[in-house]
Amino acid sequence: ALAKAAAEEAKKRLDGVDGFVSTGYCGALDNGLKPWGIVVASEVNGSAVNQPAAGLDYVGGPMLSQDRVAGTAEEKSRLRESGAIAVEMEAAGVGQVAREAGVPFYCIRVVTDAASQTLPLDFNRMRDARGRFSRARILAAAARRPRRILPELMKLRRTCKGASLALGDFIANCRF
Repeated sequence: ALAKAAAEEAKKRLDGVDGFVSTGYCGALDNGLKPWGIVVASEVNGSAVNQPAAGLDYVGGPMLSQDRVAGTAEEKSRLRESGAIAVEMEAAGVGQVAREAGVPFYCIRVVTDAASQTLPLDFNRMRDARGRFSRARILAAAARRPRRILPELMKLRRTCKGASLALGDFIANCRF
């Protein structure tokens, strides 16, 4: 919902939007996808998306977009039954705005967590009423079990930093 609102605002403020590129993190549903791997969606929730001309390797396939974090290996296994290879939270909303505007839509993600990986916290419980992640809630949850949670959060942070660099390199080598 937040990504859709941002895309609508961009469309309203920018004269002549040529297209939308939804980028960010995703969780792997396919066991072959590893952290820092690039996923270019062929479709999002069944709707076809455009493909960039890419200069670097990636895996292409269906993407599942939902308004919640798929935080456990068990949930990811169930979601894999949809046929999607990865799951994320923003592309469906951005894609809807692109379709309504009649402009191209691309979805490029980088994997932060493997299909077999369970995240250290239930990040869905760490969101505020608008859906944003609350740092205060995350810190409070980590403080309750610091020896277990803090090292896992630091590991996830390092993975996300490396994933961001990989995503930036990939996008820099794309033509839309």
